[in-house]
Amino acid sequence: MSIRRADTLGGRAAVVGIGATEFSKNSGRSELKLAVEAVGAALDDAGLTPADVDGLVTFTMDTSPEITVAQAAGIGELSFFSRIHYGGGAACATVQQAALAVASGVADVVVCYRAFNERSGRRFGSGVQRREPTAEGAALGWNLPSGLLTPASWVAMAAQRYLHTYGLGPEVFGQVAVVDRRHAARNPAAYFHGKPITLADHAASRWIVEPLRLLDCCQETDGGQALVVTSVERARDLPRPPAVVVAAAQGAGRSQEQMTSFYRDGLTGLPETAVVARQLWRSSGLAPADIDVGILYDHFTPFVLMQLEEFGFCGPGEGGAFVAADALPLNTHGGQLGEAYLHGMNGIAEAVRQIRGTSVNQVAGAARSLVTAGTGVPTSGLILGADG
Repeated sequence: MSIRRADTLGGRAAVVGIGATEFSKNSGRSELKLAVEAVGAALDDAGLTPADVDGLVTFTMDTSPEITVAQAAGIGELSFFSRIHYGGGAACATVQQAALAVASGVADVVVCYRAFNERSGRRFGSGVQRREPTAEGAALGWNLPSGLLTPASWVAMAAQRYLHTYGLGPEVFGQVAVVDRRHAARNPAAYFHGKPITLADHAASRWIVEPLRLLDCCQETDGGQALVVTSVERARDLPRPPAVVVAAAQGAGRSQEQMTSFYRDGLTGLPETAVVARQLWRSSGLAPADIDVGILYDHFTPFVLMQLEEFGFCGPGEGGAFVAADALPLNTHGGQLGEAYLHGMNGIAEAVRQIRGTSVNQVAGAARSLVTAGTGVPTSGLILGADG
């Protein structure tokens, strides 16, 4: 993999199983139990058993270690296990790691998982609390005395600059919230099933940190999601249509910090997303016009607009108008704003459903899905496609 040339990973691995728990505000069980339930459901979906698994991948911000999940899920020996850093930025990178392991022969069947009680337990939205000193924490420390204590406050800095630079108002962010909730309203698995919103609802929601309103901020969720990755050759013998990994990438920009990259030359874009976009387009040979569905990480609405711009779907400052025009089917599961906040893993599952043709908001003829991971941090992305 190189930021300067195309890689050769595409077409060598596929997602063949997806499984999740229910999405709730109080799961009533441990995070390990959630992880094991999701892993079991994903293996059942793939037509595989725990005995087939020899690799596991998760996030660093996870309380369920790979060996513990393996033991509890009935998985035996492991030849590969990996953890990806930077919170939601890790989502697509879990599949990339799994695909790399499969393509290189290090593992045959790898399960990626994420499970947490993020609403009833540790709430990431509460910001910096009781953290051990780290080098990245020192970067946060420059901003805490100014009152920048939560993810919403960190994103609000960039959002305010975005509006100022392009002469826009906060209502432009509402376009994302309305689209996500429209799709969630038709998704029985979504927390906001049956509850669409309007731009007026968005404008009437209370301020969290100006220019972000309540409906610009994603949910906090208890739940688990797992994905099964194996070779394309093996995938063809399994019961579900495979979602082939067409391209996968990670990216960190210059002067990158975790959510507080305020000393870059500008605040109106996402350089880490630009790195991922260049790699995905270069390695896949595709362009924005080739994408049928966009599953874009939506922890906060402003960063969805910036992602669309960094990927070249529209010009700088044009993201809101692009979303309003329904120019690209977006977050057809309802996103983290509407379905659930699972650090983006549920978005990958939706991309797989679109390729299979089984989404509750199915896009006719969908053959390629773009998926992105958390922004404002070092991030990752995927293009998944139909086999053949």
